[in-house]
Amino acid sequence: MSHLKELEDKSIFIIREAKNKFKNPAVLWSIGKDSTMLLWLCKKAFFGKIPFPVVHIDTGYKFKEIYEFRDNMAKEWGLDLRIVKNEEALAQGMGPDKGKFECCNTLKTEALKLAVKEHKIDALLLGIRRDEHGIRNKERYFSPRDKQFRWKLARKKEGGDSPYESLQDTEMSGWNLFATDFGPEADHVRVHPILHWTELEVWQYVKQENIPMVDLYLSKKGKRYRSIGCECCCMPVDSEADDIDKVIEELKKTTTREREGRAQEKEHLMQKLRSLGYM
Repeated sequence: MSHLKELEDKSIFIIREAKNKFKNPAVLWSIGKDSTMLLWLCKKAFFGKIPFPVVHIDTGYKFKEIYEFRDNMAKEWGLDLRIVKNEEALAQGMGPDKGKFECCNTLKTEALKLAVKEHKIDALLLGIRRDEHGIRNKERYFSPRDKQFRWKLARKKEGGDSPYESLQDTEMSGWNLFATDFGPEADHVRVHPILHWTELEVWQYVKQENIPMVDLYLSKKGKRYRSIGCECCCMPVDSEADDIDKVIEELKKTTTREREGRAQEKEHLMQKLRSLGYM
């Protein structure tokens, strides 16, 4: 499909640009379909071998199928896998019973901060898409975070109506021109190579490339997951799509949102979570 080739080419360009512009990039792998496709694109970009670490933030509450798939694929693809946990918080009993916001912020965002610091990451590639969630629709391909991991980094400027300028309003993606140097204000930069893909296009590409996926996405006894993460935050949807062709056909007709099965308490807090450094 020529359309998928165009999407792939743009993603690979951004991945190579990140590798070229930053000293210590890494890619975040949630084991979901989007980040697994992103790993595949990274492999393609560098002829079969990902030349930077693959980071998995482990909350301790994910599906057993996710852990099995992670370990199998890390070995098969020869990944430099770095598994990061907020061990201190887990030892103190942090979990979903403490509230979705507290759990996600502590076991994901705080763990991610630990990973960035420990591995000296200056660019983190993530598999988020604009069509997933309204707050992610505001993102850019290269998106800086400050020393406190805050999003929408800005700095003072001289003149104009506003005393500040956004460091994200400097890309011309249609021309493949992206700002990558955000100065000392930035702690690290988030890179989003598949921002322009849709859920349907992801599955069409998975089909085309025969990319391995966790079988949670396929129907069993009339239920499947469209979005996966921690087991306590995900609910399956009614579906008879037990293979990828059926998933694609189902998505062509669906009117429900992709993340409908995720914990809505957390979804409503997405902007606050992302302002604190959430993925």
